Amino acid sequence: MASPINAELRRLVERRAERICEYCLIHADDVYVGCHVDHIISEKHGGETQAENLALACAACNRAKGSNVASVDRQTGQTVRLFHPRTDAWGEHFRLVGARIEWRTPQGEATVRVLRFNDSTRIQERETLRQHGKYPSATALDRMQTT
Repeated sequence: MASPINAELRRLVERRAERICEYCLIHADDVYVGCHVDHIISEKHGGETQAENLALACAACNRAKGSNVASVDRQTGQTVRLFHPRTDAWGEHFRLVGARIEWRTPQGEATVRVLRFNDSTRIQERETLRQHGKYPSATALDRMQTT
C-alpha cells in the first residue's frame, strides 16, 4: 500500500504541474475524475513519497503505468526506462501529431506503449478536446517544445 500523500505535498505537485497530466498533458479539468498524484518510481521499486518522485497523472495514465518503471525496447530487446517527468523534457521524447502522441526516443516509445497513449478512446478524447480548443493547453504547448 502506498504511503499517504499529505495535502501540502498534493498541492505542491498540482501547482508544479499546472494541473495537467505530466505524461499525456491533458488538463485535470478535462478528464472525468481529475488527476492523481503518481509515484514516478513506485515505492515497491524503492521510490519515496517526496516531491521529486511525484508527478500529476490523469487516471488513464496512472492506471496504465501502475508500478512500471521500464519496458523492453522492441528494436533492441534491451530494457529501457519510461519517461520521467522530473528529469526528462516532454518535447524531447514525444510529439503531438493531430490527436496522436508519437515518440521520438526509445523511452518515448516505451512510454507511449505502456501508458497506452494512443488507444482509440484516448485519441478520441484528445480529438474532442482539440475540436473545442482545449487540447493542447498553453501549458501543454510549452512542454511540447524541444530544447
